[in-house]
Amino acid sequence: MTAHDGSSIASFASEVLTTEVDGHVATLWLDRAEKRNALGPAFWSDLPRAMAAIESTPEVRVVVVAARGPHFSVGLDLVAMAGLTGPSTSGNGAPPSMAARARSARAEILRLQASVTAVADCPLPVIAAVHGYCLGGGVDLITACDIRLASADALFSVRETKVAIVADLGSLQRLPAIVGKGHAAELSYTGMDITANRAESIGLVNRVSADAEAVVADARHLADEIAANSPLAVQGTKAVLAASEGRSVAEGLDYVATWNAGTLASDDLAEAMTAFMEKRPGVFTGR
Repeated sequence: MTAHDGSSIASFASEVLTTEVDGHVATLWLDRAEKRNALGPAFWSDLPRAMAAIESTPEVRVVVVAARGPHFSVGLDLVAMAGLTGPSTSGNGAPPSMAARARSARAEILRLQASVTAVADCPLPVIAAVHGYCLGGGVDLITACDIRLASADALFSVRETKVAIVADLGSLQRLPAIVGKGHAAELSYTGMDITANRAESIGLVNRVSADAEAVVADARHLADEIAANSPLAVQGTKAVLAASEGRSVAEGLDYVATWNAGTLASDDLAEAMTAFMEKRPGVFTGR
């Protein structure tokens, strides 16, 4: 259970994130309820570590991202992240040049982008279970997930234009492929709030659950259903879907032919055939 950075999921520690594993499903909790899960410095530093620890745990096959407290996330912690545009003074105490400030700001934005991309790049399926507010950076986070579920009280907003910012952590890049260009433009230009029902109607979420407890339960049920399948096939399917984005059908077919040529001769496929003949569920090992 060793992560890419040398830590294990059992030893992962954060002031704002917690993890738990139940069977083949890991739940990553946004755990800053007292601040409505505002995304501050600790979140951006700890999210990639959490994903690395989860990915490295052999028994984990699916990830659920959920939140403690009354809201999923109110987005970027604007107070805590006030230094995003760079230092106000240079090393000699003089104001930094515009170029120096721009370079510093760009480096920080790229760092935050990489934090969200750690979720998108996870080889395991990632399911977001959203309740309450999901604003700004919260939308960046859930659009990096593969599947999104919401509670009936969920409220979504690509909020950045309302605070004079261009959304820069992934929503503008990922949202059009999820909801279509028109809906993405409307949400992004206006910064408007949309309900869970509207989110479902445009495809931002797959389905709506009764409340916060129900959406987590539904996400766990879906995760268990996915985890019951061959992890080789599930992770391969995610990889092929990702590789097919921006490519022609012919290119995608060529890619999957190469992928399957290298993975079809698996113990999981043999088990699937045996289980079918014996009329029982397959028991897959990922080999």
